[in-house]
Amino acid sequence: MSAPLLEVSHLRVEFPTRRGTLRALDDISFDIAPGEILGVVGESGAGKSLTGAAIIGLLEPPGRIAAGEIRLAGQRIDTLTHDQMRQIRGRQIGAIFQDPLTSLNPLVTVGRQLTETIQVHLGLDAQAAKQRAIRLLQETGIPAAEQRIDQYPHQFSGGMRQRVVIALALAAEPKLIVADEPTTALDVSIQAQIISLLKRLTKEHGAAVMLVTHDMGVIAESCDRVAVMYAGRIAEVGPVADVIHRPAHPYTVGLMGSIPSMDADRERLMQIDGAMPRLTAIPNGCAFHPRCPRAIDRCRSDRPELMPAGATRAACWLATQAAGGVQ
Repeated sequence: MSAPLLEVSHLRVEFPTRRGTLRALDDISFDIAPGEILGVVGESGAGKSLTGAAIIGLLEPPGRIAAGEIRLAGQRIDTLTHDQMRQIRGRQIGAIFQDPLTSLNPLVTVGRQLTETIQVHLGLDAQAAKQRAIRLLQETGIPAAEQRIDQYPHQFSGGMRQRVVIALALAAEPKLIVADEPTTALDVSIQAQIISLLKRLTKEHGAAVMLVTHDMGVIAESCDRVAVMYAGRIAEVGPVADVIHRPAHPYTVGLMGSIPSMDADRERLMQIDGAMPRLTAIPNGCAFHPRCPRAIDRCRSDRPELMPAGATRAACWLATQAAGGVQ
């Protein structure tokens, strides 16, 4: 296993309010190796997108990193100034967002947006930058790239716009790509094409990818490892096949049980009763214990850290009782 490209250690993100401080992310730690895709999954409000925003340096005020470290290729980036972080974004970190129209200027051709990014970060002249932009559009599956490079974003379909955004994210050959729900707004056939494209480009360019999604199908198809988030913390992390087929945390068990299967003959899908707690009302101990069917007294009083649980690591006091996970 190669050395991690991205290292997130004990990350805590807070939002000061008139009623006190909200802790949106609490003690998040994970890493991603070059060429690896790490999926980050969980319910809405679990902290997935916020983790990506903290890494990119795009936290919305008054949100702030209150503790922990973020290192990219060994360099600490969470303490950089706004201007220093702007130099990192684009050149070393690429971003792909859910709605491509938020990443593209509707008044500027896609070619100009690509070539300007390439010139700023790679220092190529105009002709070389345009040739690289055309190659990127071809790599990402845009037909007739030489002609379409002079078109505007509204002249592309949703799937093609997302391909342009991926080309833009790759323009300066970044080491890390943060993809936040990159396929959610697309139909299923286009989703599959975009996921296949991301996987291929990751391997070819050797970039590390953090893929934020709520779709376990996307996770299963594209990721090497997966981190399951709940209430601002990581509940379980491990190889994708182990997390899907042998989950150790009761929350992960519930998530996997709620996915329809073509093989199993079940009349009803599993459901997780209750709802994720509000940030202002995180319970003591394990945040999942009010919804957990197997909670014990210790779950209500002591907060578990990630610990070995078979092939994965899970923040659960029950997880170490059986290497195959809780049932």
